[in-house]
Amino acid sequence: MKKILLLILFSFNISLSVMSQKKETHFIKESKLSTKYFGNDKTWYLKNIPFFECSDTLLQNVYYYRWELYKAHLRNIGPDGYIVTEFLNAMSWDKKPYSSLNDATSYHIYEGRWLKDPKYMEDYINYMYKDGGNDRHFSEAIADAAYAYHLVNPDTTFIASQLPYMIKIYNEWYDHYDTTKGLYYIEPLLDATEYTIASIDASGGKDGFFGGDAFRPSINSYMYANALAIKKIAMMKKDTVVAETFKNRALEIKNNLQKDLWNDSLQDFVDRYKVNNQYVKYWHFIRGRELVGYEPWAFDLPDNNPEYLKAWRHLMDTSAFMGHYGLRTVEPSYPYYMKQYRYDAFAGLRECQWNGPSWPFQTCMVLRGMANVLNNDHQHIISDDDYLNVLKQYAKQHYIDGKLDLAEDYDPDRGGPIVDIPQRSEHYNHSEFNDLIITGLCGLRPEAGNQLIINPLISIDRHDPDRIKYFCLENVLYHGHYITILYDKEGKKYHQGAGLSIYMDGKRISGPAPLGKKIIHFPSAIINYLKRHPIDLAVNLNGRGFPEASASYSVRNPYLANDGRIWYFPNVINWWSCYGSGHKRDWYQITFKKPEEINSIRLFFYADDQKSAAPVNYTVEYWNGTGWEKVKSVRKTPIIPLANTRNTVSFTP
Repeated sequence: MKKILLLILFSFNISLSVMSQKKETHFIKESKLSTKYFGNDKTWYLKNIPFFECSDTLLQNVYYYRWELYKAHLRNIGPDGYIVTEFLNAMSWDKKPYSSLNDATSYHIYEGRWLKDPKYMEDYINYMYKDGGNDRHFSEAIADAAYAYHLVNPDTTFIASQLPYMIKIYNEWYDHYDTTKGLYYIEPLLDATEYTIASIDASGGKDGFFGGDAFRPSINSYMYANALAIKKIAMMKKDTVVAETFKNRALEIKNNLQKDLWNDSLQDFVDRYKVNNQYVKYWHFIRGRELVGYEPWAFDLPDNNPEYLKAWRHLMDTSAFMGHYGLRTVEPSYPYYMKQYRYDAFAGLRECQWNGPSWPFQTCMVLRGMANVLNNDHQHIISDDDYLNVLKQYAKQHYIDGKLDLAEDYDPDRGGPIVDIPQRSEHYNHSEFNDLIITGLCGLRPEAGNQLIINPLISIDRHDPDRIKYFCLENVLYHGHYITILYDKEGKKYHQGAGLSIYMDGKRISGPAPLGKKIIHFPSAIINYLKRHPIDLAVNLNGRGFPEASASYSVRNPYLANDGRIWYFPNVINWWSCYGSGHKRDWYQITFKKPEEINSIRLFFYADDQKSAAPVNYTVEYWNGTGWEKVKSVRKTPIIPLANTRNTVSFTP
């Protein structure tokens, strides 16, 4: 045994959930694709993700990488189940001991709502609301995301249980509300976007990390979306008083944002200053456009007004937001565009700024807004081709030196990552991608009720060699039914006819037909009620105390193997290793504070192409009060230890 990645102990209580009977299509060779992308760990993905095949291999490769990245960020926190992290490793500014941050939570939920097992998102939403995970460290749109999860998995009992906590947190945001303007304001740093025009100019151009409080399109769009979500959930509970209250709050924000944050000369939604000092004045507009001005469309806030839609002219303009390697967060005309103010204190590497760098965090929000405009608004400014071009440009950012690894931000003009700090920036979960593939490119538009809109954002230009020739999004679990969307331009890939076909529970219900919006009606939802799932008794979030981790030999802290985190990326360390011990046999031990009844252990061994491998064999022993004794009647799955996936040991307590 050369290296062990994780040792996690679980106690199985009852089956995970009551799942709908599978009635699937089989156009994609899912097992083959899963082996290609996930190797030994393919079983989890076969059970949990919708599969995607596309003539554009860039989009396909990044799609599966993003699921691998997402799974790596699922952290088991013990009795409360799972959360989703932003950084793989703990950061000084995250919420202890969970290592959670709330700024990207809405992206995590939008992305994770497509997982077939509801436990991950329901645990996470419970954590954010019932368990205090949403500490308002940053501005957020978590109620909106929770409702978006409900649109895919419509368990009314679950989403309604979150309502009191949603209302409480919403009301707490009044500490960032200006009653004279009817709008919310925030410091850019706490909007997760330090060094914006507002914060830099409020410092006289000297800095921009702190300060620059402003009425921003972002926080007001979030609060609008959260209010609408609360209104819709209250309607489910027939609480008309709450529903009417939050309907009016949403309407007030919408009207004031459109009236006061729209800048006629810049033709965009733009910050106004809350701060008043020697450099900037209260209620004055900032002096330039920022990518954040598109965020209202991500929540379908603006009216279908030709005046507002003019903002989209700037997106594809190479002198404005469209950089060669990514969308700019600020236009190059800004005097402090791309000026580097801040560096990492330890390594001297460049740090996070929003004065031009291309951020996946905002790029994916823009793409969501583009999809809303293309689906809902009457305009001729942006097209399906534009959507695909921005999506592919974003997909290319996932590669560093030819390898899939998403960093924090990128240089939009020269290419490559800007903030790429070792053991921090790798495989960064601060955005969404697969939700854009599902709801944008493939066009599955979640709806309340028994109606579904399918509208792939694919150009019908027959002369474009780069257009999508085929795709298949297979067996999406939506309302408990399996939905497959298949597009085959010539009908030669899947042999189901030329054009667009839609399947439900294994049967074709539409097509083949030309591309275009399709409205699908289907039976009532089949709810996958979450029961109970195994509890990780061995997890230790603090890295000290009980459950106590110890080992016969340690190069690294043994607690790395029971911290609830599992991934197999070779460039981010998270494992206990006995490499170099010189022993013929090494041991890893978990000591509990009190006796625990355990009927199963899950082991995760790490292997790479260099010095690491799964053990040839292993045994499980327990302390019987006087000495160590082998556990009897052990059932190992698989029998031979397998690296980079789960190994289960079952036995009778």
